[in-house]
Amino acid sequence: MAEPVETLDVVRRVITVPAAPERAFQVFADRIGSWWPKEYSIGESDMADFVVEPRAGGRWYEIGVDGAQCDTGRVLAYEPPHRLVLAWHLTANWQFDPDPEHASEVEVRFAAVAGGTEVVLEHRGFQAHGTDAPAVRGTVDSPGGWDFCLAAYARAFAD
Repeated sequence: MAEPVETLDVVRRVITVPAAPERAFQVFADRIGSWWPKEYSIGESDMADFVVEPRAGGRWYEIGVDGAQCDTGRVLAYEPPHRLVLAWHLTANWQFDPDPEHASEVEVRFAAVAGGTEVVLEHRGFQAHGTDAPAVRGTVDSPGGWDFCLAAYARAFAD
């Protein structure tokens, strides 16, 4: 499972998956819809897929079973197989805020280690969410936040 590492502002999780960095990155970024928890749908219909566009400036978004798209944020850096940086544009009420000044940042790094790849996820810059900052940080730092998501990601390697 993910290991919590407390700091003042950054929510940091570290896990190791049994795959080379290339595959670990590919599963995280290019196949996010295969492991992202469906119960975390932000759309009006159930989630059919989740997409990270493979380029800086792209979107990361949900596609509902009705075809509707709901943005989560923007891709700030797409550097396979080492690094992915995403802007988190969701408010404490799970609504998309398109203003980049109101987005926190999720950086995911992938490094080869004995037995696979160490995946380090850091969610930072919560102050950008203004009055929502404590709620957004509290949610992603809870057992149902990044811990839950990374556990789902790790299960993608059980096949």
